Amino acid sequence: MHYIVATDGSTESNRAVEYATRQACAMGARLEIVHVLTPQTELVNGEVVIAGEETAVEYGQRTIDRAADRVLNLVDGDAVSPNVFDGTAAEFELETELLAGRPAVSIAEYATDVEADAIYVGHRGLSDERQQVVGSVAKSVVDKATVPVTIIR
Repeated sequence: MHYIVATDGSTESNRAVEYATRQACAMGARLEIVHVLTPQTELVNGEVVIAGEETAVEYGQRTIDRAADRVLNLVDGDAVSPNVFDGTAAEFELETELLAGRPAVSIAEYATDVEADAIYVGHRGLSDERQQVVGSVAKSVVDKATVPVTIIR
């Protein structure tokens, strides 16, 4: 089995990472952490340029690295019961991937491309705009995905 969890570094996405880790441990699934870069483009001298590309990639990689550290701490620490995962972090299958584009589309398409069995997302992310019930990215992932999506609150 192959599970994907999307993170943007928010509290809700951190909860999704923790929940997905526990589910992956319980099911013996491989876990993949993804973060979507949403580049802002500008037209400069007739060329499309991505403003702040280095910064965005560095931020995205730090976000994924923090989430991966959280997973490994859960797998090796007391947070995951030995009955759920009795191996070590070295035995746990963890992958990471930086994606680019519109978050919901990128997550859903990537899940299809890698034949993931499930997607986990946080209820709301770091966006300044808030939805009343479910965040717009989480809702859009549900709408676009071809696999089950779990939204973590």
